[in-house]
Amino acid sequence: MDLLRVLLAILLPPLGVFLQVGIGPQFWINILLTLLGYIPGIVHAIWIIARR
Repeated sequence: MDLLRVLLAILLPPLGVFLQVGIGPQFWINILLTLLGYIPGIVHAIWIIARR
């Protein structure tokens, strides 16, 4: 399951975070980071998935 989340985090970072933590502060932070730059969104999403 984590492999699927990582792949989704690379394609759509907010989706990977949503599947891991749901709608919460980390989800909104990831959306903001993804809008500011795609790479920061990916890094944040992978970090959230790896941390849990």
